[in-house]
Amino acid sequence: MGTPLEPREEQVEEVLDRLYEEYPDSTISLNYSNRLELLIAVILSAQCTDERVNKVCADLFETYRTPEEYANAPQEELAEAINSITYYNNKAKYIRSACADIAEKHDGEVPDTMSELTDLAGVGRKTANVVLQHGHDVVEGIVVDTHVQRLTRRLAITEEESPPKIEQDLLDVVPEADWQQFTHLMIDHGRATCTAINPDCGDCVLADVCPSEKGDGDVDLASGEAW
Repeated sequence: MGTPLEPREEQVEEVLDRLYEEYPDSTISLNYSNRLELLIAVILSAQCTDERVNKVCADLFETYRTPEEYANAPQEELAEAINSITYYNNKAKYIRSACADIAEKHDGEVPDTMSELTDLAGVGRKTANVVLQHGHDVVEGIVVDTHVQRLTRRLAITEEESPPKIEQDLLDVVPEADWQQFTHLMIDHGRATCTAINPDCGDCVLADVCPSEKGDGDVDLASGEAW
């Protein structure tokens, strides 16, 4: 079992230093060429792998190019185009509705504020943060996906459980300059080593500062359950 540094700010700094070295090219893994494609891809990525989303979007982005085209697409047609994505029927509805609002209320441009983005169907704070950061170069929060949620709890950076509360807690201890990369580093490490089911603690660069390290640790702090 590793021992986290105190206070939490020191733990965050050490974690960041090691992960920056481990993943020097860490960045978003969704493929897109404009803000609308980014928004669509992030909506589709909820509870679905980026690899699957990229595969579907390769064809989707060739078929639909404007908010109007998405908004005017029949529900059944759009749903069929994304039917290998989780919750594809609901996501087709979200995309059609969001694109209708973009066309009618925002002159066809993807909004650049948190409030306007989260007013769109299917867009919560996590999605809005991604679009702001990578579509508009506006960083005003930390994207909390399942990897960030899992790793920050395992590493004793936060004890909060819900993504909104985790984000607010992280904003207090993660340097603002690192808000965007913090998410990418957590995602990369979560995919490569600190997986949900069977993390490779024996080959983890954070093992000695991780209280969830399962060599002789008893509890996975992400779930609160015994290993």
